Amino acid sequence: MADKILLVDDEEGIRKVLGIALADSGYQVLTAENGEEALTIFRTVQPEIVLTDIKMPGMDGIQLLQRIKAENPDTEVIMITGHGEMDLAIRSLKYEATDFITKPINDEILEIALKRAHERISMRVKLRDYTENLEQLVQEKTNKLLEAERLAAVGQTVADLAHAIKNIAGGLKGGIFVLEKGMELDNRKYLSEGWEMVKGNVEKITNMAMDLLNYSKEREPDYAWCHPAEPLRDVYNLMLSRSRECGVTLKLEVEEDIPEAWFDREGIHRCLLNLLSNAIDACLDAQCEGKQGEVLLRCGKTKGGAAEYQVIDNGCGMDAEVREKIFQRFFSTKGSKGTGLGLMITRKIIDEHGGGIEVESAQGKGTTFTIRLPERTGSAKSKAN
Repeated sequence: MADKILLVDDEEGIRKVLGIALADSGYQVLTAENGEEALTIFRTVQPEIVLTDIKMPGMDGIQLLQRIKAENPDTEVIMITGHGEMDLAIRSLKYEATDFITKPINDEILEIALKRAHERISMRVKLRDYTENLEQLVQEKTNKLLEAERLAAVGQTVADLAHAIKNIAGGLKGGIFVLEKGMELDNRKYLSEGWEMVKGNVEKITNMAMDLLNYSKEREPDYAWCHPAEPLRDVYNLMLSRSRECGVTLKLEVEEDIPEAWFDREGIHRCLLNLLSNAIDACLDAQCEGKQGEVLLRCGKTKGGAAEYQVIDNGCGMDAEVREKIFQRFFSTKGSKGTGLGLMITRKIIDEHGGGIEVESAQGKGTTFTIRLPERTGSAKSKAN
């Protein structure tokens, strides 16, 4: 199919002669005698090349150029000028005309101008194709990279999970060994110790399975209006006997005038229980022997009025490297005693609330975990009702 070219000139003779020359060159020629007619044809046909005179009554060539470029910047517009109109021709180039030719029109010069227009069209098509191919290539590379990262993450998760299960299995085997020795020797002490080891590891693998299910499941917190101190008091009462057995002093501190908050009570209870369990374990660490363990559970509010919890211990603390890793999958400082899921679950619950969790710690000087719930307005309470 022949390329379309729109020829615009107010002189009929030029339109006729130049139209024949362009048709002989293989173009489908459309003609207009003024700018208004040219715009009508342009909007209907959308030719890739427009050849227009600069000097025309009514809408002149430069005005037509501006209107065409505003509607389709990719259209190539070649200006036709008369002698003495060089300043207008240069001005047209500032408005992104492709080229200009002078009257009387030389066929070779016209051919060069048209060739330049086609080269620009071809270059634009190639650039568009290259850009599209580049975008597709980048997307393909990105998808491959994301898939590789996903597989690496899956592989790391499987390896970490296998390591955690291996530790628990080792504990079970140890308990079974002690049980068998107790039965073999009819030793009730061995039987009791072995049974406690087995029970402890069965509970550990059960908790790990539940933690994994909770972590993998996307859930909306079960929001309700509640006093922030309630889950903290529950955790304090639940762990008081264990802390005494471990020789760790447990303290509770609740600020006055804390307003009710909009949060998932069970979720926050789980977070505080995880943090308190870790705090007691930190106080029992071998590095902290000879030091009276203390843990403070604190509930207060930020300057903005949002609920804030702190779990503060004087245990073994953490160095900078450990602090950077504590929220990672399956990372634990407890060796075979831990699975590394507690803090991972805790962070997930706080993230689901839209809150924040921070840790301050120094090796040998204890640790402070701070949980801040987001501020909730009265509109949330109205919605709940």
